Amino acid sequence: MRRHNLLVHPELDRVAHLRRDTDWLEARLGDPTTRLYPVWRNQSFVTGPQDAPVACTVPADAGWWRPLAAETALLGVTGATAHMAIDVGDVAEPARHPELGSLGRFADLRMIGGLMPDADAALCAHARAILWWHRQHRFCGACGSPTESSQAGYLRRCRNPDCATQQFPRTDSAAIVLVYHGDSILLGRQPGWPRGMHSVLAGFLEPGESLEGCVAREIKEESGIDVTDIRYHSSQPWPFPQSLMVGFTARALNTDIVLDPEELESATWYTRSALAAAPREPRRGADFYLPRRISIARRLIEDWIAGEIAE
Repeated sequence: MRRHNLLVHPELDRVAHLRRDTDWLEARLGDPTTRLYPVWRNQSFVTGPQDAPVACTVPADAGWWRPLAAETALLGVTGATAHMAIDVGDVAEPARHPELGSLGRFADLRMIGGLMPDADAALCAHARAILWWHRQHRFCGACGSPTESSQAGYLRRCRNPDCATQQFPRTDSAAIVLVYHGDSILLGRQPGWPRGMHSVLAGFLEPGESLEGCVAREIKEESGIDVTDIRYHSSQPWPFPQSLMVGFTARALNTDIVLDPEELESATWYTRSALAAAPREPRRGADFYLPRRISIARRLIEDWIAGEIAE
């Protein structure tokens, strides 16, 4: 069983100490070994078969990309190779662009990330998250003036000298919880989810709240279930658009479900044996399947099925 969740790159060095070194950064942007990860309107650049895509990168010394890049951001280095993200969202039709269209295609990482090599999916997720943040913070929240990128894409500074407010990339924390009772776990459905998909429950952390408090509150609000024995499991960056999913397990004190219809359209207790036989991937017309492999939700459920989560 994987000891890290998908979208986490365990070997990436983020080299934060080099983000202010403009000479090093410019050298990397001209180095043929540097790999660029284009993002087009939150979609990732890939190539290969539909059922086994891989990240499609652009060599940094290919000068044609520079006029297309609205923003660039350093992701980090692996070995001697630098990895950077470029925002090409201003290109009207990338499939018709002579270089982009000939190299690969843009796709929704949420749909294909679980089919990609782990390292590719992690770098594409990192690129998507940081460039989404740049798109959302082009203007200062304090005075409304334009902002500019600095420190290799990890700071935006207001261009108004009388303001000069600094903004840093933001992450929204959410608790995602596998609730168990005996040999069963609680799975639910939100109204907007694809037909048939069921998952563990989750919710965002509120100001002044601990993660454990968030777990208890969200489960109670959504399902009417009180929980105890709240234990941390693992975490996962979730760039849709800017979350950190913090995984927990919790034991239910009661089993009668009282739904919040604003949050869930259904919730049911499922036994371990039933889930072991359940479809793992979407099927046309299917009324039940587990979350996609890309998500920490899937790992929580798989760990439960395998008996790796103690009751």
